[in-house]
Amino acid sequence: MKLSRLFLARQLRRLFQGGRRFAQDEEGWTFIEIIVVLAIILILAGTVGIMAFRYIAQANVASAKSQVQTYALALNSYAMDNNAYPSQEQSLEALWTKPAGEPAPKNWRGPYVEKEPTKDAWGNAFEYQIPGPNGLPFGLTSLGADGAAGGEGDNADINSWQ
Repeated sequence: MKLSRLFLARQLRRLFQGGRRFAQDEEGWTFIEIIVVLAIILILAGTVGIMAFRYIAQANVASAKSQVQTYALALNSYAMDNNAYPSQEQSLEALWTKPAGEPAPKNWRGPYVEKEPTKDAWGNAFEYQIPGPNGLPFGLTSLGADGAAGGEGDNADINSWQ
């Protein structure tokens, strides 16, 4: 019995002393550990950022294509109601507010779009031309990310006739 108490007392003393030593030796993270964690976070953030920019560019192209198609449908609806497309001076604004200039719309039933026509996904104005290219009644173009005619990839023009 005496041996058991002595053994138990020694074990408890070791446990408490060992716990104290652990607390004194391991108070926090070292400088190297903090640098390693920060490096890992920066690498992950950089990778995610690069991937996000790729998807943002694709989203801008898809948005511009959708806007061109929406305005083309609205222009066709306008022409069905008024027997003519808006003039170049009346522009896409004729889809939102009844134009005052010639040709005067006799059966304007607008607005033909849900909100006032805006710029494309890159902040450039759409180019509306009447008559359109290749014998089409109108042409509608988004000049892409560079805002200039022509280009490839994100800079490529988005046309209503293609």
